[in-house]
Amino acid sequence: MTRLLLHTAVATALAAGALGLTHPARASSNGVHTVRVPDGDPHERSLAPRTTEPFSMIGVTWDDPDAALDGTAQVRTRSRESGEWSAWRALDTDVRTPETGPDHLRAGVRGGTQPLWTGPSDGVQVRVSGARLPEGLRVELVDPDGGPDAVHTTVVEPDFVEPDVVEPDLVEPDVVEPAAGGPDAERPAVTSRSDWGADESLVKDPPTYTSATQAMFVHHTAGTNDYTCAESASVVRGVFLYHVRSNGWNDIGYHFLVDKCGTVFEGRAGGMDKPVLGAHTYGFNTGTSSISVLGDYNKASANTAVRESVAKVAAWKLGLYGIDPTGTVVLTAGADNGKYKAGQKATLHRISGHRDGYPTECPGQHLYDDLPEIRTLAGNAAKREEPAPEPTAPGTEDDATEALAR
Repeated sequence: MTRLLLHTAVATALAAGALGLTHPARASSNGVHTVRVPDGDPHERSLAPRTTEPFSMIGVTWDDPDAALDGTAQVRTRSRESGEWSAWRALDTDVRTPETGPDHLRAGVRGGTQPLWTGPSDGVQVRVSGARLPEGLRVELVDPDGGPDAVHTTVVEPDFVEPDVVEPDLVEPDVVEPAAGGPDAERPAVTSRSDWGADESLVKDPPTYTSATQAMFVHHTAGTNDYTCAESASVVRGVFLYHVRSNGWNDIGYHFLVDKCGTVFEGRAGGMDKPVLGAHTYGFNTGTSSISVLGDYNKASANTAVRESVAKVAAWKLGLYGIDPTGTVVLTAGADNGKYKAGQKATLHRISGHRDGYPTECPGQHLYDDLPEIRTLAGNAAKREEPAPEPTAPGTEDDATEALAR
């Protein structure tokens, strides 16, 4: 009788899960809850509507970090506040694992889409289609405000095992110090990693440095503009957790992030004034820095605050190396990326859009169209005005002239 009751309970639980009626216990995880998308058709895969642990950001990843998802990934999510399901939303699929450095070499690195900010949610449905889908698809449900613990994983397929992470030995090269002279812009106000709540215990390896910062790439995070500026720190934490826990990178990929109110956030650790190797523009991560604006700028236009903040960051960062932000530079592609061949020379603006170095819509057409103005603003910021001379006290100049005449 006991065995019969046990079998009945298991069967009931499995049936409820298949219908999306399960209500999982709340995990105290400042991290990521993952759900494996069942394998099967190489062209069409899906995850039926289901209740999940709370999350505010979502993405899809797969086993092979070098594989591209040549197709579409769409999600619907259920609001925790209203209980209503969203419309289907497409995830940006043109993300690539860095071509070099520890983020490329680490065991457990995964391919993935861009993450999408959903706001507080507790249900998900997914459908993925393409010419040939990569193996090991899983949904990444990011909860940036859930608590202090690490990733909690639920597996739909019993044969799935999370790969062990082997941390490679890293050799830190000499850091090129900022150049003397040249353009000099004032550093803008920046929200530090500690202020936006980066969990430094998740960053296992020290930063890697390149020879210098020669150019800035401007990105957008895509997804949605439906966040409040009070939520911006949570969005940044979500991107950090997705890059580290879901993609398997050592740290957030971007060097700086800017929200739609113009607030600047410190991104990758290692020193904002140092040439830290990032994970942002496949083929051109070495010797460059990055700024990503939170939101989708194919849909929205960047306001004055955004344009000015991007310009100030770029002017200051390039100015550390005596670089005119309005100029151009010749960079060498570090990988075949669909736009350039490995070793090919590319003449790029010192402030370029992601699409200038990689075949993507990023940073969105509206923000890309703003880049000429941003370069001009950065050039003006680099020409810091000399302080006006102290005014001469009344009568001083006449007294001095009189004294010289005597």
